[in-house]
Parts: sequence; C-alpha cells; structure tokens
Amino acid sequence: MRGGNRYIGWATGLEPVPMRDSAQGAPGKARNDQREIKAAEPLPVWVWLVLSNRGDYRAKAEALAWTEAQVWVRFIDPIGREGFVWVWANAVQRR
Repeated sequence: MRGGNRYIGWATGLEPVPMRDSAQGAPGKARNDQREIKAAEPLPVWVWLVLSNRGDYRAKAEALAWTEAQVWVRFIDPIGREGFVWVWANAVQRR
C-alpha cells in the first residue's frame, strides 16, 4: 500500500485529521516508477501544506519516506491533530 499506514510506526495517541480537513497531496501517479526510500528514523522538517479547511499552512513535520520528487510527511495541523500526506519535495525543508 503506497503512502498508507505502513509508515506509521510511532504511536502518538493524537486524533487524526479527518478527511474533510485533510491536506492536499501530490498526485500518486507522479511517484510511479520512482524508488521509494523509507527513513530509518523520522527526519524533522518544515512543510508547506494546503489544508482543505484553512488554506496555506507551514507545519513542523517529520519526513518518513521520499522519492526523487515527493516526500511522505507526518504533520500536526493548527488544532493539534495528526496527518500524513505525500507532498512535492520542494515544499519540504529540513529543520
């Protein structure tokens, strides 16, 4: 399952971001035929997201996996809920 819960290995106990408030992700077809690398440990990053309910948002996040073009991140939304999304690599910066 590409981009699914197989990357979630760190129990947080946080409420998940509901679908209606989720971040817009990069298209999955853009990852086809790209090598996917899973982080041994989450890498602290900043990420720019477009949240369905709030618009542009810069979040503290963790990079969990990546390809040449995209990064799978775990983020906390403005009200403290946990979300996961694939984003374009240029939206991510190491902290």
